[in-house]
Amino acid sequence: MRRNHGTTPRTPRILGSLLLLAAAGVSTLGAAPASPAARAVAPTPLDRVVPAPASVEHGGAPYRITRATGVHVDDVADVRRIGAYLTGILRPSTGYPLPLTDHGTGGIRLRLAKGDFGAEGYRLHSDPGGVTITASAPAGLFHGVQTLRQLLPAAVEKKTVQAGPWQIAGGTVEDRPRYAYRGAMLDVSRHFFTVAQVERYIDQLALYKINELHLHLSDDQGWRIALDSWPRLASYGGSTEVGGGKGGYYTKAQYRQIVSYAASRYLEVVPEIDMPGHTNAALASYAELNCNGVAPPLYTGTDVGFSSLCVPKDVTYTFVDDVVRELAALTPGRYLHIGGDEAHSTSHTDYVTFMDRVQPIVAQYGKTVIGWHQLTGAHPAAGALAQYWGLDSTSAAEKAQVARAAQNGTGLILSPADRIYLDMKYTKDTKLGLDWAGLVEVERSYDWDPGAYLPGAPASAVRGVEAPLWSETLKNSADIEYMAFPRLAGAAELGWSPAATHDWNAYKVRLAAQGPRWDALGISYYRSPQVPWPAR
Repeated sequence: MRRNHGTTPRTPRILGSLLLLAAAGVSTLGAAPASPAARAVAPTPLDRVVPAPASVEHGGAPYRITRATGVHVDDVADVRRIGAYLTGILRPSTGYPLPLTDHGTGGIRLRLAKGDFGAEGYRLHSDPGGVTITASAPAGLFHGVQTLRQLLPAAVEKKTVQAGPWQIAGGTVEDRPRYAYRGAMLDVSRHFFTVAQVERYIDQLALYKINELHLHLSDDQGWRIALDSWPRLASYGGSTEVGGGKGGYYTKAQYRQIVSYAASRYLEVVPEIDMPGHTNAALASYAELNCNGVAPPLYTGTDVGFSSLCVPKDVTYTFVDDVVRELAALTPGRYLHIGGDEAHSTSHTDYVTFMDRVQPIVAQYGKTVIGWHQLTGAHPAAGALAQYWGLDSTSAAEKAQVARAAQNGTGLILSPADRIYLDMKYTKDTKLGLDWAGLVEVERSYDWDPGAYLPGAPASAVRGVEAPLWSETLKNSADIEYMAFPRLAGAAELGWSPAATHDWNAYKVRLAAQGPRWDALGISYYRSPQVPWPAR
C-alpha cells in the first residue's frame, strides 16, 4: 500500500531527497568528526528508523548526550534491567559514565505510565532538556530503546570510544505495532548453531522489534533438544547435520538459557517439533517409531518428504506426549509448533488422524498449536494458528483451503516463501541459499501487504508475519546474517508499521541508513544494488 500523503504530517518528497543525500554518504553521523563544521551535522530525523514509526511529530532543538547525562528509570526491576541494557550500549562508545538511577530529571528517562500504548507501544519525546520514553509495559520501553539507538549515530554500537556528537532530534514519536506476532525462524536442525550464535541472532532481531523466535528443533538431519524420556533423540539423532558434520544439541539447561536470553530482549521462544514428516532423526534413533520396526540410517542430505512417524502405532502417541510434555515444561511461551509440512510419505487419512490426536496433546500441556498451513487440510484446533508458506503462484485451491480455515477462526501467520523466506537467493549469483521459491531481492521481499495478501482470508485473521531462515547452506553466524540482512528489516517493518507507511522508495532510504549500523555491529549483509547504501 502506498502512503496517503494527504493524511500524514510528513513531507516525504523533500525529506526523501535529503535522506538520499545522507544515505549516499554526503554526511556520515558518528564517523569521528573533529571539525566544528562536521559537528554541526543535523541529528537523524525521527522517522528515519526501521520499522517506520506509527506517528512522528518533528519539532524543537535536539537533545545531546554528554558526560553529565544520567539514565533515570522507575524503581521497577524490569525497567531497571532495560536501563542497564541501554547503558551497556551507550557507555563503551560515548565514554560517558551515564549513571543509572531511580531519581533525577533531564537526561534519558524510562518510565511506565498509563496510556494508550498497548502491550508493546511507546512514546519517545526529545527536547533540549532530555529524552523520555514512556510505555505502559516494559516491552514498550524496550522497543522505544531500539528506536533511540537508531536515532543516534551508528558509531554508538561500537565497543570503543567514538567521537560523537550524540544527538537525538527534537520532537515526539508515538508508536505501536500493527501485528502482535512478529517472528523470525531459525533452523538449527539442518545445521546446528550454538547457544552463543543463537543469542547473537536474538540481539539482531531485537533491534527491529521482532518478538517471536521460532526454533526449528527437529528434522530429518538432526534432533536438537535433549529430552529425558527419549535420550537417544539427542545423543544419536543429534549427532550429525547436512553434509555429515558433527551436529549437536541443546541440553535442557542450554535451552533454558536461550529462552531466558530471548525473554531479556522481549522475544518469546516458539519451539517446533516437525511431524509426522521431517522425522528421520527420530526414526533413526528409535526403531519402534517405524511401522516396520527397522530404524533407517541417519540422514545428511537435503531431500524432503521421505519420512513419517507411524500413525497407527500407539507408541507414536506415547512419544508425542512425552516430547510435548517435556518441551512445554521448558518453554514459558504460549505456543508449540507441530510442523505438519511436506508429509508426502503420510497418507491424507493418516495425516488427518495424526493431527486430530496430536493437537489435544499440545492443549493438554497448556500450549497453543501452530502448524504449517497444511494443517488447514486437517481439522485445526480451536485457537490454532496456521503458518502460510506458499508462493504467489501457489494453486488457488490451496490458498482457498487456507482462507476457509481463516474464515472459520484459524489465525494466520504469513511467511510466503517467495517473499520472506530468508534462505532464498537474492540473485542467481548468490553463493548461499536455495532458489526453489525463486530469487528474492530486497524490494520483492518488502513490497507486499500482509493484510491483503491471501485472497479470501479476512484481514482480522492475520496475526502477523514471520521470516523463516532454513539452514541447508548456512554454517555460521556470518552465513545467517548475510541471508537475513537486509531482508529481515523489511519483514520486521511489515509486522510492526501501519500499512499507510508502506512505500518502497521511502523505505529503501531508511534501510540504507542501517548499513553503517550493521557495519558497526559487525553484521555481514548483502549490499543490494536496489538500496542507496552510503559509501564505506
